[in-house]
Amino acid sequence: MTIRVLIVDDQAMVRQGFGALLDAQPDIDVVGDAADGLQALDAVRRLDPDVVLMDVRMPELDGLQATRRILSAPGDRHPRVVMLTTFDLDDYVYEALRSGASGFLLKDAPAADLITAVRVVAAGDALLAPSVTRTLIADFARRPAANRPTPDRLRTLTPRETEVLKVIARGLSNAEIADTLVLAEQTVKTHVGRILAKLDLRDRAQAVVVAYETGLVQPGE
Repeated sequence: MTIRVLIVDDQAMVRQGFGALLDAQPDIDVVGDAADGLQALDAVRRLDPDVVLMDVRMPELDGLQATRRILSAPGDRHPRVVMLTTFDLDDYVYEALRSGASGFLLKDAPAADLITAVRVVAAGDALLAPSVTRTLIADFARRPAANRPTPDRLRTLTPRETEVLKVIARGLSNAEIADTLVLAEQTVKTHVGRILAKLDLRDRAQAVVVAYETGLVQPGE
């Protein structure tokens, strides 16, 4: 199945370069591009992409606001969004993940990383570089305890699912979780799917946020 991609960036050279690279892949089809957040909203409605590569800082409407609008639009089908940023400690990291972005990618990352990112999020996984995860944790640690959600929403999880969620929050892949918990990888995939369904989460990026927000995992663990 071909992955339909929309590229959103205010720099034409970035759009063209990323577009040429991705279009050369047999399983990826760049269906369009946009120069700002407002154009992105229209393009998503018209082109129905599977993945949106979204620049963070743009005129008219920035990537964070555009992501919120795209993922909160009516309907059951929404694209997965990968935020593109020049800085790995961008101020938008935490809010973008809470808004539903499936991950972050640095613009100067190797070409292979960009291709992998599109395939990873299209498959329903999350793309969280260690530097991004550290930023998420640090931002959470600065928040007043009174403003954090209660862990009530986690009560639907079984003890094993809770254990798996804790390991997900450490940024481990399914294979690494399987090794850590001595489980078959397919069993891990089943647990992950049930966790996302029970907590009404889009992907693992949101699962990491929930794990820290509810206090299931503490910064520094």
